[in-house]
Amino acid sequence: MGKILETINEPADLKNLNPSQLSQLAEEIREFIISTISRTGGHLASSLGAVDFTIALHSVFDSPDDKVIWDVGHQSYAHKILTGRRESFQTIRQMGGISGFPKRSESPHDFFGTGHSSTSVSAALGFAKARDLNGEKHNVIAVIGDGALTGGMAYEALNNAGSQGVDLIVVLNDNEMSISKNVGAMASYLSKLRMEPHFQKIRTDFRSLVKRVPLIGEKLFQTAHLIEEHLTYLVISGVLFEALGFTYLGPFDGHNIKNLKSVFNEAKIMKGPRFIHLLTQKGRGYAPAEKDATKWHGAVPFDIETGNSNHDKGIPSYTEVFSNTIVELAGKDEKIAAITAAMPDGTGLVDFSNKYPKRFFDVGIAEGHAITFAAALAAAGIKPVVAIYSTFLQRAYDQLIHDVCLQNLPVVFAIDRAGVVGEDGPTHHGVFDLSYLRSIPNMVLMAPKDENELRHMLNSAFDYNAPVAVRYPRGKGVGVKMDKELAVLPLGKAELLKKGVDLAIIAIGSMVYPALLAAEKLTFEGIEAAVVNARFVKPLDEELILQVARDCGAVLTVEENVEAGGFGSAVMELINKSSIQKVKVKIKGLPDKFVEHGTLSQLKEKHALNADGIVEEARSLLEFAK
Repeated sequence: MGKILETINEPADLKNLNPSQLSQLAEEIREFIISTISRTGGHLASSLGAVDFTIALHSVFDSPDDKVIWDVGHQSYAHKILTGRRESFQTIRQMGGISGFPKRSESPHDFFGTGHSSTSVSAALGFAKARDLNGEKHNVIAVIGDGALTGGMAYEALNNAGSQGVDLIVVLNDNEMSISKNVGAMASYLSKLRMEPHFQKIRTDFRSLVKRVPLIGEKLFQTAHLIEEHLTYLVISGVLFEALGFTYLGPFDGHNIKNLKSVFNEAKIMKGPRFIHLLTQKGRGYAPAEKDATKWHGAVPFDIETGNSNHDKGIPSYTEVFSNTIVELAGKDEKIAAITAAMPDGTGLVDFSNKYPKRFFDVGIAEGHAITFAAALAAAGIKPVVAIYSTFLQRAYDQLIHDVCLQNLPVVFAIDRAGVVGEDGPTHHGVFDLSYLRSIPNMVLMAPKDENELRHMLNSAFDYNAPVAVRYPRGKGVGVKMDKELAVLPLGKAELLKKGVDLAIIAIGSMVYPALLAAEKLTFEGIEAAVVNARFVKPLDEELILQVARDCGAVLTVEENVEAGGFGSAVMELINKSSIQKVKVKIKGLPDKFVEHGTLSQLKEKHALNADGIVEEARSLLEFAK
């Protein structure tokens, strides 16, 4: 750790540092972040790019009196280090340690928790309005990335703030990236405008003027394209945000701390909505991350010198299996199209986009639009698959109901990161989807017990001619042998994996193999447990479930989802409606609270979502059933 960094315990400590010291501090923070994340893993590239302007922000403004609201939180690591969490930063994203995202309960400098994109301007507007209602005078600053500007919510907030003339500062961190390369109208806005005849005339006149400069005209002309870039931003970008009611300032070099302090001080004394446009480099200060910011967005532990990780390439992940399967299916059916909301890498659609570019659609951080767009594709005879994380599908619940399921349109949802996801914590755990999906009419909902079954479920989903969701966990598969030929699974049919007479363990998805292991352990205690791989949450295999319930008299359901309204609730409702008497049912899932961050194994052990936990639940159920 550098000597300057050791002296910084709160933002006020920055006030007495000169520009040279602040630049040195930026380098020390980058080294500190790289060193820490190389051991813990975390969001590296985005945080490295935000170091300089974060220092400048905290040098000029007075947190926690002034309120800095961060969007998403991937870029907030320097903020955490500068606001009293330097010593605890080594625990970031570790069980019991600090969060990888802004968190209100963690620090008085974290004013609004965030993990999903495009929320900071809305939140900042709320804080600004509250300030005015309370008769207070502090500044409110929203920090938002250009990737987040592909989300419609950001424009709703900008439009609202600008139309009301609220005293508010928005800082745009423009690195031309979200997680993957930005797409959409905003990303291509400037390049399109450069082709307009009016701008072409400005460009021609500008070049002619530069060439006429005595002595140095020719040399200036050689670099005129750089000046044109600045002119384009200045003339064109400013027009857009001025039209929304903001005073536009920029663009500025987001790594020049001295100049940034001047800009922020100028903005500080202005009134009304101000928009400050910063140009930054994602991954700055670490060559591998500068070269491939997408790869280094979310880093696993790695060797700093080589950039190599210890990631085991043996058993394929569920995401990789999805990727290979959807490419295979699309090769057989030219109607299959794939949609992502700014996550082609994370959801495994890169190969699909390369092989079938005309059938691949990245809509940006716009989940609601993605679902309605998919619904219209389906209505027009295309077979869309929406590849999306469970936590992000929550953002499009109205579209799921209104645009897909109400019209019974055959859209396939490939729901990645279902269940607990580990170190990203409560903003990213996908533990609600079984509950929020199974209540929607017309929805078919299933989860595979392993990566081989995932392949068959994806193949089956396109055969059912209905809205279908296939949810699968983060991480590696089980390691089973993969079938070469794809089958269509009978709709709503479960699989009896083990017979038993004392207890029926009915498991879904990732909990099936732990249930089988638990049944083996129970055998040594003289308890013969039947094990059912439910496969489907909706429709349930009513015949098989009622049969094992009748035969055993005790049913334990197991799911990697919240217990409230999930798979176990569906089984309980089924048994309650049946004529079977005196069946004891116990639901095992996640409790009615937000699950903290930690490794997958730590979280599953803590919440007893493993074989030993299932054994304990089985014993408890049988004791109660006596």
